[in-house]
Amino acid sequence: MKVIFMGTPDFAENILKDLSKEHDIVLCVTQPDKESGRGKDIHYSPVKNWAIEHDVPVFQPEKIRSQEAIDHLSNIDADVIVVAAFGQILPKEILFMKRFGSVNVHASLLPKYRGASPIQWAIMNGDEFTGITTMKMGEGLDDGDILLQEKIRIEDNETGGSLFEKLSLLGGTLINETLSGLEKGTVKARPQEHDKATKVGLIKKEMGHIDFKKSALDIERMMRAFNPWPSAWAIFQKKVIKLWSAKVIGELPYDAVEEAKGLELSPGTIIRSRDILYVKTGFSYLMLLSIQVEGKKRMAVADFLRGHDIKTGDSLA
Repeated sequence: MKVIFMGTPDFAENILKDLSKEHDIVLCVTQPDKESGRGKDIHYSPVKNWAIEHDVPVFQPEKIRSQEAIDHLSNIDADVIVVAAFGQILPKEILFMKRFGSVNVHASLLPKYRGASPIQWAIMNGDEFTGITTMKMGEGLDDGDILLQEKIRIEDNETGGSLFEKLSLLGGTLINETLSGLEKGTVKARPQEHDKATKVGLIKKEMGHIDFKKSALDIERMMRAFNPWPSAWAIFQKKVIKLWSAKVIGELPYDAVEEAKGLELSPGTIIRSRDILYVKTGFSYLMLLSIQVEGKKRMAVADFLRGHDIKTGDSLA
C-alpha cells in the first residue's frame, strides 16, 4: 500500500520502521520543529529524522485542521493514512480521505485508556496486561472501531520506558498485519464497548512530585511508570531528589525498628539502617534502591550514602 504516516515521537518512529519494510511511505506528517536547550537549537522529531534519512517528503502543519493541510493531503496519492502518536486531532475531511481511511496504532487494549498516556496509567494502576490496538479512526478521541489487538503481560519491574519500547515494536508488527488484512478483506472492524472507556490526559512534569501520604505500592508503581520521564521526585534539604527505584516493605526489619524507636513516623520520614534507606508512606514503607540528587548522576543508595549525611528522622517532602 501507499501510506501517509502521521507521528512524532520515538514510539511512532519504531512503528514507521516496520511499516516501511512492507509498504511504500509516500509522506511523513509530523509536528513542527521545536527549539530546545540553552542554545535554542532546532530539534527535529524522530519521525522527521527518519524521513530525511530515507528521502521521504515531510509535511509539518501548525494546524492539521487547516484548509491548507487538508488540501495538501488530498493531493497525495495514497491508499491509507496511518497515525501513531501524532499529537493533533484529525478533522473528518482527512480521516475519510483515502481508500482505507485512517488507521490508528494505540498503546492500550481499547476501550481502556483512551488518550495521551495509556502506557504510564497501565503501570500506575497495576494492570496485569496491556497491549496494542489498531483501529479505524473516528471523529472522537480513540473511539473508532477496533481492527486488531495484541496483548502482552506487564512485568513486575516494568518501567514506562521498557513498556514503551515493547509496545512500539509490537505496534509495528500489528499495523503490518492490519493493513494486509484490510487489503485482503480478512480484517473486519468491530465497535468498542464505549461504556468501559477510561480517558487519560497528558503527563506533566509536576505530576512526578511524590505524595508520601499515598501507599508504598502506589508510589512504587508511579516511580516505574514515570521512568524515564517525568520521573518521580521529592524535595530533600531544599534540593530535588529523583527516586528511580524502590521496593515495597510491609514491615521494617528489626534493626530499622530500633533506629526509629521513639520517633513519630509521619509520611516522608526517612529511617536509615547502615547503608539502607527506608521511607514511611501512608501505608507501609519503601526501601529506596536508586536515587539521584539534583545536579548529580543516578546511583545506588549505598553509593549515595558514602557522600551524603542522611540520618533517621530526616524527611522527604
